[in-house]
Amino acid sequence: MENKIKQLRKLNNISQEELAKMCGVSRQTINAIENNKYDPSLKLAFQLARALGVTVDELFHA
Repeated sequence: MENKIKQLRKLNNISQEELAKMCGVSRQTINAIENNKYDPSLKLAFQLARALGVTVDELFHA
């Protein structure tokens, strides 16, 4: 599943560490998701979308 996390994170000047803290996960988890090596849980997907100010649909695409 492709995502726009890295682009939106950079657009909002948020580091991986900051986003990780906002969502209660490790920086390595954010890195793995950005590089399509890990698919987040539904709960984490909603947390990421909220932190980045978009909907889950806008954040992830097949």
